[in-house]
Amino acid sequence: MTRQVKAHAAVLLANIFFAISYIAIKYVVPGKLPAPALNLIRVVASVALFWLLFLLKPSRAGIERKDIPSFFICALTGVTLNQILFVKGLSLTSAIHASLLALVTPILIIFFAAWFLKERLTWKKIAGIAMGIGGAVILILMKDVSHTATNIVLGDVLVILNAVSYAFYFVFVKPLMRKYSAIHIIRWVFTIGLLFMLPYGWTSFATTNWETFQFMHWLTVAFIIVCATFLAYLCNIFGVSAIGASATGSYIYTQPVFTAILAIIFTGETLDWLKFLAAV
Repeated sequence: MTRQVKAHAAVLLANIFFAISYIAIKYVVPGKLPAPALNLIRVVASVALFWLLFLLKPSRAGIERKDIPSFFICALTGVTLNQILFVKGLSLTSAIHASLLALVTPILIIFFAAWFLKERLTWKKIAGIAMGIGGAVILILMKDVSHTATNIVLGDVLVILNAVSYAFYFVFVKPLMRKYSAIHIIRWVFTIGLLFMLPYGWTSFATTNWETFQFMHWLTVAFIIVCATFLAYLCNIFGVSAIGASATGSYIYTQPVFTAILAIIFTGETLDWLKFLAAV
């Protein structure tokens, strides 16, 4: 298996995890866990996992002084703002709205990559974007988008801002790939992101009533940390290094398909010809 094939498989897996996380986050936020507390738990646990991985397989440890500003920008856009805006926005709007608005991300990535990194904007990329939008819109508009939302407008705005932040991260992390390994970058991006996340999430974390948590709540939080954060970020950063920012970002279009499959399994929805067409 070539490095590019491995990268495509890794990015696909990351987006499966992200698709499941829409349902997982809605399950615990805000009913059992405030959004800031979940953000802090995700980052703290991920930093611990990334440094544990470093201890098990030591490699380059530090970063050059001239690259520190770039790492801070990536930490702020790719971890802190991205996770704060996404989790809070998702807690206010519906999972369907959030997954639809997340499709703004690959469009922004492609244009930012063309603008800042001079990646070529080909007709194939444009055609792929158009097909992805068409299928996702067909799939998502078939579902009820209001029954789990408390403030759709504010939630939607936050999810859009999350897409902008994540797109900037994808673009600005690419130049660092020329000098550092993917795991080295993501370890430091999360470590620096934790500095920003601590003052935001500490109060909510400290006042959370953990005694009300049941097994499924703990299992859900564990999935969000290990799969939808730690492993997903590893897979995506590997994808950016191997196949580029725009190609990696375009895999976001697979998330509505996986979400539909989960809805069929867990909510009893049926697979009709229109859903099949949208998936294709």
